[in-house]
Amino acid sequence: MEPFVSTFLYFILSIIVIGAGLLIFEMVTTKYKDWEEIGDGNQAVALSIAGKVIGIGIILSFAIYHSANLLEVIIWGGYGVVLQIIAYFVFELLTRKFSVEEKLREGNVAVGMVALAVSIALAFVVGASIT
Repeated sequence: MEPFVSTFLYFILSIIVIGAGLLIFEMVTTKYKDWEEIGDGNQAVALSIAGKVIGIGIILSFAIYHSANLLEVIIWGGYGVVLQIIAYFVFELLTRKFSVEEKLREGNVAVGMVALAVSIALAFVVGASIT
């Protein structure tokens, strides 16, 4: 495929996968509306969402490097979203002294930064496993 066309297709695909991933993530993991919280200036939620966007983007970039076609990239992107959701629940489970969701809603930037780091770190691990 011509490089300019394939780049454009991967660009569109990435927007769709990231957008769908964020929508699914919000429906599955939080009792609040992420974009309302961000609109109200909640930096903790913004950091958490940024981690998800970057994390899904990292997984997609590895998939593009190692996949033969767009369908494989879509599959890896979807799998990456699922793994990011699992990571969120594991993070929530490991923080037994407080609820990650509640702390994010309260605007706890420290929790938001750790959520961002968890998303990015695990995205590199998932991405590196793509062959």
